[in-house]
Amino acid sequence: MATPGELWARAVPLVGGAEQAAAGSGADLTRRYAEPHRRYHDTGHVLAVARDAAGLAADLGLGERDRALVTLAACAHDVVYDGEPGTDERRSAEWARRHLAEAGVAEDDVAEVERLVLATLSHRAAPEDLRALVLLDADLAVLGADPESYERYRLAVRAEYARFDDAAWAAGRSSVLADLAARNPLYATEPARARWDAAARRNLAHELTALRTT
Repeated sequence: MATPGELWARAVPLVGGAEQAAAGSGADLTRRYAEPHRRYHDTGHVLAVARDAAGLAADLGLGERDRALVTLAACAHDVVYDGEPGTDERRSAEWARRHLAEAGVAEDDVAEVERLVLATLSHRAAPEDLRALVLLDADLAVLGADPESYERYRLAVRAEYARFDDAAWAAGRSSVLADLAARNPLYATEPARARWDAAARRNLAHELTALRTT
């Protein structure tokens, strides 16, 4: 299985970047996702997002360059993770911009990868913005996992926010999950809805019930 850095290093030349520079930034990317404080936003997560984004992109008929840009954004979207929502996404976008520019990628493509990473701040995109929709749907694919995998995800996210007591966690987590459950559609693309929507709604409802009875 490829490392996150290898996926990154393969995609950079597809948008005109230098292979040697891509290998160096890819090594840094792999190291970052292996940081010991990560419990969910780790190597497994980024590989899953890149895999699911690639699958959705293929289903929707995106071309090679579009797929490369989505892969770069998927690889970079959590490269900086300190449990600081908003700040993490912006710093991840900055990381992507810096390393793509150093690799000689054209400004338009640098800006596009940066924009896609920043789309994970609001997790919303225009209906015609297929690159962003593919990335965002892939990032939420875990919600539609089987019950055992979803429970591992839930525990891993809780561990990343261990600094909060149970009451604060329940309040914050309930707010996030209720917002997701209220979305119609939850997944923006038809292939994502077919793959994950039904299971995601069951998982969200189950966890929300548990949080509200704690």
